[in-house]
Amino acid sequence: MKNDVMPSIVQMEAEELKQLTAEVKETIATNIKLEKTKTNNRSFGIVDLWNIRRNARSASSIMRR
Repeated sequence: MKNDVMPSIVQMEAEELKQLTAEVKETIATNIKLEKTKTNNRSFGIVDLWNIRRNARSASSIMRR
């Protein structure tokens, strides 16, 4: 078995490190109104399971031909 080990310490220049660790000032939009959208709270039923099994059975029979 071949073992390739990479060094675990990342080396970067001081300027790159400074850019990555700089604090970013962000603002949050507070005046946005979200509209309620219709959500379909349909649960997974026995009919859905039956359809999945039926379709899988017919797909496997096609593969055997």
